[in-house]
Amino acid sequence: MSEPKRNRPEIGMLLFPGLNFLDLIGPHTVLAHSANVHLIWKNFDLLTVDLGIAVKPTTSMENCPKDLDVLFVGGGPGLTDAMQDRAFLDFLADRGGRAKYVTSVCSGSMLLGAAGLLRGYKATSHWAFRDLLPLFGAVPVHQRVVIDRNRITGGGVTAGIDFGFTLLSILFGENLAKAIQLANEYDPHPPFDAGTPEKAGPQITQAVLAQMGPRLEKVRELARKMNIQ
Repeated sequence: MSEPKRNRPEIGMLLFPGLNFLDLIGPHTVLAHSANVHLIWKNFDLLTVDLGIAVKPTTSMENCPKDLDVLFVGGGPGLTDAMQDRAFLDFLADRGGRAKYVTSVCSGSMLLGAAGLLRGYKATSHWAFRDLLPLFGAVPVHQRVVIDRNRITGGGVTAGIDFGFTLLSILFGENLAKAIQLANEYDPHPPFDAGTPEKAGPQITQAVLAQMGPRLEKVRELARKMNIQ
């Protein structure tokens, strides 16, 4: 099911403190079978993601391959700090300017936008952040995974698994993607049909938005200051 090492694309997955762990580990689980995956941060120190789990980078920004086949970034509670980290955004812009595919999951599209990598592209994000995409010059699309030329963006959190299989099929074809899907027994049947605002209803949606509201407004404020449109 895995590709020979000589054929393995180079995938750079950018880390930051407060990253949503599932944003990272969902696509990583799918892609690591067939690609060389680099977990990138400024140094090799352990950093803490949203669940309090420590993740160790496998390479630094300085040592990361210059030309990546895929550049990836997720979202999470650390989003607003990352949006204000000039070195982080400069790295995204630099590698994104050369990568074959520029990708994100969840609110990671806000980081691509902040780095100037979504201007003029269709994209998606976590449902609560999707209406902020025009602030970065992007065109929001209400889909689980959106492909626009070499930009591939996934919706919120668990959409990273769907994103991973979509990218895998682009890189290697559907047969390998299907084999990896079967090996991982990815056949979701959620116990509740409440995975979107439309399905969850207004009461539950408003409760979730109340929790996320301060972060949403901070991202909106930062985006307006960046004036990327």
